[in-house]
Amino acid sequence: MDTAPDSALRERGLLIFDGDCGFCTTSARFLSRWVDRHQRYDVQPWQQLELAPLGVTEADCIEAAQFVRRDGSVVAGHLAIAEGLKHGAPAWRPLGHLITLPGISWLAARAYTWVADHRYALPGGTPACAPKVPAQPQ
Repeated sequence: MDTAPDSALRERGLLIFDGDCGFCTTSARFLSRWVDRHQRYDVQPWQQLELAPLGVTEADCIEAAQFVRRDGSVVAGHLAIAEGLKHGAPAWRPLGHLITLPGISWLAARAYTWVADHRYALPGGTPACAPKVPAQPQ
């Protein structure tokens, strides 16, 4: 568990991803290396965080990426990615704003859902990224 207080994590913003997913981890590394090289916000796997003080649950984090803003508000899915882009290097910020525009946001949400559902088959993905199939009653 991360021992930093939630206020310290929120000081710059925090993008939370699934550290058990290879695709998510690869994407988080890309964000850290290319979008936010100057570490304007934190990028952490949910498995290493105390979630309750951040206002998110394990179920939230399993469902989608989360971005905890400095004010404590949380956005998920494509909006979390957009928030990361908006807080990154200046060249990436217009893309983050574009993703949140009406119409484009709807498409971005559908694209995020498709990627999340197929992340095991994408570059960096592993079988551990596959959606969990509920056990069949016997």
